[in-house]
Amino acid sequence: MTDLYISADIESDGPIPGDYSMLSFGFAVAGSFDGASFAAAAPERATFYRELRSISDGFDPDAVRVSGLDRDRLSSEGADPAAAMAAAAAWVEAEARGRRPVLVAYPLGFDWMFLHWYFVRFAGRSPFGFSGALDMKTMYQQKAGVVLDRAGRRDLPAFLIPDAPHTHNALDDAVEQSEIFARLFAWQSGAA
Repeated sequence: MTDLYISADIESDGPIPGDYSMLSFGFAVAGSFDGASFAAAAPERATFYRELRSISDGFDPDAVRVSGLDRDRLSSEGADPAAAMAAAAAWVEAEARGRRPVLVAYPLGFDWMFLHWYFVRFAGRSPFGFSGALDMKTMYQQKAGVVLDRAGRRDLPAFLIPDAPHTHNALDDAVEQSEIFARLFAWQSGAA
C-alpha cells in the first residue's frame, strides 16, 4: 500500500496531554511513496488547521507564550475537541483515498503524543492507527550519520533548510516541515 505522508505540528499549553491542552494543530500533505518512488506534494494545497478550547485548567505560561495563542479567546472561540478531532480524522481519510496515512513531524514524539491522545480520547480512534508515524529527526540522524544531539533542526545543512519560516503557528510549521520531509526523503546519504 502506498504511504501518504502528512506533516503535523501542534501547539500546547504544557508538556503532556490530559493535564494540559493542545491549543492548535495543523496538517499538510507532504508527499507519497509507493515503495519505489517518492512524489513530493505542494504542502500548502492540502492543509487542515484547528484552534481548540482548553480541556484543563492547568497551563505553563511559557508554553502559552511560545504558541502566541490566547487561552481566554480560545475558551469562547476555540473548536470543541471532539468536533475538531472528528473533522481532522475525516480530512486525513479523504486525503488518503486508499493510501496509508503516515504522520510525520520534526521531532515526532511530542506532536504524536498529543495528536494520538486527542484522536483516541475525542474521536474514538486515530486515522493513523497506533503506529502510523515517521520521525524526521531520526531520518536525519540516520542519513547524516550523527549522534542524536547533532540531529536538531538547527543542525540541518543548508540544502535541507525549508523556504518557509518556523513561526510557531501550527499550520505554518506543518507546511515548513513538509518541505524538510520532502528534501530528507530525496536526500541520498553522503550526497548534498
